[in-house]
Amino acid sequence: MTCYLTNDTDPDEVATGYASGVFAACKLYPAHATTHSDHGVTDVRRIHSVLATMERIGMPLLIHGEVTDAAVDVFDREAIFIDRVLSRIVQDFPGLKVVLEHITTAEAADFIRESRDQVAATITPHHLLINRNAMFQGGFRPHAYCLPVAKREKHRIALRQAATSGSPRFFLGTDSAPHPRAMKEAACGCAGIFNAPVALEVYAQVFEEEGALDRLEAFASEYGPRFYGLSRNTDRVTLTRSPWQVPNVIEIGGQAVVPFLAGETLAWRLTANKA
Repeated sequence: MTCYLTNDTDPDEVATGYASGVFAACKLYPAHATTHSDHGVTDVRRIHSVLATMERIGMPLLIHGEVTDAAVDVFDREAIFIDRVLSRIVQDFPGLKVVLEHITTAEAADFIRESRDQVAATITPHHLLINRNAMFQGGFRPHAYCLPVAKREKHRIALRQAATSGSPRFFLGTDSAPHPRAMKEAACGCAGIFNAPVALEVYAQVFEEEGALDRLEAFASEYGPRFYGLSRNTDRVTLTRSPWQVPNVIEIGGQAVVPFLAGETLAWRLTANKA
């Protein structure tokens, strides 16, 4: 599992957890940046001793990259985080393995390309498929609302180019976040897109559209574990080009959850799992 970093995380506990195989990485949530981040880090300087320990033992740092300054526009929070925080982390800890998770901007893609080999990023299926207009088509669409929020079309295009480039420093990360329908369709709806039921199918669609189907397996199954220092999964899945309709709702624990692309028809279908 990943270790949720707080201002008071003990570096020795992190090292012990990593050595024993309990922790695979540490997760940095800036406090109040996203769902369940209330106990996140308020100032990265508070965890410098933890980052130094992680750098020494080769433990990856996984980052939700947004500032929480109320004066910063919500659509600029990732780019500002890269400028104010991430660039300093990469500079101050030159041996630290860093993954900027679920990137949403051209600035993030460019930063990864220009950084050292120990800096990488994950990209979600929904940020490859939608831009910020998806939240406002004929009214507010809460099931297209996530954090970080989808950005302008130019950013979606930049993400598609990065994901399908064949660079081993961009790899799959769904950031799938199911919330009950009642909690999404509310006066203060939860952030998160439930893409797990369609994730591989959407990635296949995107890679096909970009003429890069031959690069999908590496993006989905090879680059991530290689970067994290984990064994590759030996199970296999089969995707078939066969149209199917995404259900409007999925029952989970007795509650209705609306999946990403509910009611729409996808060209690719997951047809088999094999251990």
